[in-house]
Amino acid sequence: MGNAGLRIVLAEDSVLLREGLAAVLERFGHHVVAAVGDAEALTAAVDEQQPDIMVTDVRMPPGYADEGLRAAVELRTRHPRLGVLVLTQYVAATYAFELLEADRRERAGGLGYLLKNRVGAVREFVDAVERIAGGDTVIDPEVVRQLLHRERTSSLLDRLTAREREVLALMAEGRANAAIAERLCVSAAAVAKYIGAIFTKLDLSGAEGHHRVLAVLTYLRG
Repeated sequence: MGNAGLRIVLAEDSVLLREGLAAVLERFGHHVVAAVGDAEALTAAVDEQQPDIMVTDVRMPPGYADEGLRAAVELRTRHPRLGVLVLTQYVAATYAFELLEADRRERAGGLGYLLKNRVGAVREFVDAVERIAGGDTVIDPEVVRQLLHRERTSSLLDRLTAREREVLALMAEGRANAAIAERLCVSAAAVAKYIGAIFTKLDLSGAEGHHRVLAVLTYLRG
């Protein structure tokens, strides 16, 4: 389906933020079919409503640990076509990787991980929701940077040139080829060549599934 009129389940324990996000999404023509405040209610709502996309925080009642993200991982497994947007203040690497693994296996619904305090405009948030519902991967650049600061031992990543790492980092942010070309001031053909080299060097040339997500997963898990 198109982006207009998406069916959305929203999970956020802050009543004011939950109502505000719901109002924004409705204003742009989407339908918040359930707005809930805890992970248990989120799971029930997604199972019942079968939405196009769910939006959740990481830390949710009752424990305020990682209930929302764990629920997203579980729901993604049960509903592989479900778009998932994690909208949070926290970078929880382990479960972010699990979501990416599910994205790699199924490659149906899109996936996003955004930090609340870095969403600079209402339209930016709505655009992310629509892109994820359309199957895209949208990861906040700050999330990518924090994950990259973790120690890497992967010999696969050592095969990449500095420019190829730049391209892969931009892919990890969810950028399309045209946006990468504009950012790096190179041609679209050059970007395609870099991505082809990345796939080859990361041993993804013969892999099944969506190569772009496989490459990003390898990069972030390195």
